[in-house]
Amino acid sequence: MAPLLLGAVMLVAQLQLVPSRPAVVPGDEPGLPELVRKAAALQEEISDGAAPNGSAQQLPQTIIIGVRKGGTRALLEMLSLHPDVAAAENEVHFFDWEEHYSQGLGWYLSQMPFSAPHQLTVEKTPAYFTSPKVPERVHGMNPAIRLLLILRDPSERVLPDYTQVFYNHVQKRKPYPSIEEFLVRDGRLNVDYKALNRSLYHLHMQNWLRFFPLRRIHIVDGDRLIRDPFPEIQKVERFLRLSPQINASNFY
Repeated sequence: MAPLLLGAVMLVAQLQLVPSRPAVVPGDEPGLPELVRKAAALQEEISDGAAPNGSAQQLPQTIIIGVRKGGTRALLEMLSLHPDVAAAENEVHFFDWEEHYSQGLGWYLSQMPFSAPHQLTVEKTPAYFTSPKVPERVHGMNPAIRLLLILRDPSERVLPDYTQVFYNHVQKRKPYPSIEEFLVRDGRLNVDYKALNRSLYHLHMQNWLRFFPLRRIHIVDGDRLIRDPFPEIQKVERFLRLSPQINASNFY
């Protein structure tokens, strides 16, 4: 099954496909100038409203944007070993869920952990990477934000993506088609199948690069993170300009 998936994904990756949903043109997203103004005002309120011990909730300076089933949870937990990192506990889904985004930055801020002034606040929502509206919205909040993207072999990533949904259906005693039925439709590769579409990294990356230069995005090798995590975390520390506090003894 894995060779079939690898061949399918590689075939698609070589084609110049267009996303299943149109990309956002800069300036199309309503209210972004107002979002920038509110972000600046919130940062001033944070400074004025800090707790007596100096801690406060801060908008994230770093976001782990994806990819789903790429190892985002492992990356966040490893990064949380650093004393200068404060991580949000749950996936916030602020920029990709309209019911959250419509509540504004004040709501987003309320989802963040309390942190000291010197700490880096990190949020993780893997769905951000493949959501067309998210890059412009994140840029509107903070164009200087540092983004972490963890990727695995695209065919290997499809398998756990399918399996998670499959077992959810099994637990509910609901039928679920085989992965082959999703991969091929009417004799053609089904690029609208979400699990496969998420592995078309180049399509989604193009959307992010329209709003952020590559120097603002650090790509973590998810396969290497599993085999030998320490060198990958060292690279993340350097990208985030954190002092080297995580040691090899944390992993081996």
